[in-house]
Amino acid sequence: MTHRRLPSLVLTLFTATAGAADVAVVGVFPPAKAVLVIDGRGPFTVPVGGTRDGVRVQSVDATGATLEIEGRTLSLAVGSAPMRADPDHGQRVVIAPDERGHYLANGSVDGAAVRFMVDTGATAVTIPGDLARKLGIDLSQAQRVRVNTANGQVTAHRVRLDRVTLGTMTLMRVDAIVQENLGDQALLGMTFLSRTDLRREGDRLVLTKRH
Repeated sequence: MTHRRLPSLVLTLFTATAGAADVAVVGVFPPAKAVLVIDGRGPFTVPVGGTRDGVRVQSVDATGATLEIEGRTLSLAVGSAPMRADPDHGQRVVIAPDERGHYLANGSVDGAAVRFMVDTGATAVTIPGDLARKLGIDLSQAQRVRVNTANGQVTAHRVRLDRVTLGTMTLMRVDAIVQENLGDQALLGMTFLSRTDLRREGDRLVLTKRH
């Protein structure tokens, strides 16, 4: 008997609100296909570039999928806390805490998927050095700055990101810091958060885009 080796299926569950439709990514076949459940129907295996019930798959990798829903882009990465984007054209995002009380959210930097931790104590969006290199952020012309950390002052680089997306909310030209020895966690700091109205609803954080 001949056995065909199938691409590895990475299983997870993400939900997002697309108009009146609930969309879940329940698996990925990187780099070619995503498995979607829409309004409780499915699963549907949709190739990159394909559309099912108004949900278009833009890209797929081992960490998740990037979808386009009613003209909005939503990057969903493996392992984050559930996040819901309201159906108001990317003006409002609701983030639930994880089991440790941290607010982790799927997003992207200049179109590349990034997992953020919301940190109101960080003065700027902060990207670890290793992640910045993976994202292709050019530091050759970046301004060198000194930043305060729990272990004292360290040297970092100040950059400007063309586009930062959180769920379906996108802000353009966001100042950020690239810092070495920061682990692998990107921080969503005040250079993004100060351009939103941030409040709590129960245990959830609600970010509403300012105009």
